[in-house]
Amino acid sequence: MEYGLKLLEGLYRTMVRIRQAEESLVDPILNGEVVCPCHLYSGQEAVATGICAALNRDDYIFGNHRSHGHFLAKGCDMREMMAEIYGCATGCSGGRGGSMHLIDPRGGMMGSAPIVAGTISLATGAALAASLSQNGRVAVSFFGDGAAAEGVLYECFNFASLKKLPIVFVCENNFYSTHMPICECRVESNIYKIAEPFCITSRQIDGNDVLAVYEAGKSAAEQCRRGGGPVFIECLTYRFRGHVGPDDNIQGNHTDIRPKQEMDSWLQRDPIRSFEEYLVRGGFVEKQELDDIRRRAEAEVAEAHRFARNSARPRKEDLKCYVFK
Repeated sequence: MEYGLKLLEGLYRTMVRIRQAEESLVDPILNGEVVCPCHLYSGQEAVATGICAALNRDDYIFGNHRSHGHFLAKGCDMREMMAEIYGCATGCSGGRGGSMHLIDPRGGMMGSAPIVAGTISLATGAALAASLSQNGRVAVSFFGDGAAAEGVLYECFNFASLKKLPIVFVCENNFYSTHMPICECRVESNIYKIAEPFCITSRQIDGNDVLAVYEAGKSAAEQCRRGGGPVFIECLTYRFRGHVGPDDNIQGNHTDIRPKQEMDSWLQRDPIRSFEEYLVRGGFVEKQELDDIRRRAEAEVAEAHRFARNSARPRKEDLKCYVFK
């Protein structure tokens, strides 16, 4: 497949923006500026980037506990995300939700939540609404491998298949459910097979290859738009940081439960570095152009932190607002 330069540069820019934003949170978390739990997306950038690049602005996406990448890949405001992480009133959830409660309906980011599999049914409902209104929209549900053990996923598989809903189920399989290796909690490690009994188009792809993810996302969205029913994509990937927090290897001490050799092997498969090599080796861009993209991303991230640090906290007198009684 041939790719336009605009698409290739856009994919690279999105992955770099996500990585820069995530890595910039390490120090604020460690020094106590950021106090809410943060599940960093470093290493998994190709999944959100590739899938969202295949969507329209008004398509719906639903996230999970590790959704900074989903929010940014859908084109939502980095400043509002950073302010939310800092707990400021200018945040996308008014400073009330923090890292795991990101939302921007204007950009199609309909919400994220820390409950495992908690937004899968919401995405299915959005797909039902799109089907009934025939508005041509597609819903995407992002979830981790741990959600494949939750019953709600199977209920949604069945309903989505029965009604031929325009929904793409995207499992980001990073091989660990919190700290439990997938081999210790599943008999069948090929998660994509779980959708087959529901007659859902299913596939497993390299989640660190942004072009493979984009192609899979584009094909899935097209199937949904023409009334072909749901698609399930399992993306094999790996998180570079700890399950929650910046690092399990602070100051070079290997305290992560994951084998160091395994981690080093995945670090060599960095999706951004691999894509850089593809772009330069293929003569699509000069290295200088990539350096410029990284510098612009750094400046944007720095501005997002300035915006958050200069923003006001939610007012104490508004504590009971937006609460159902």
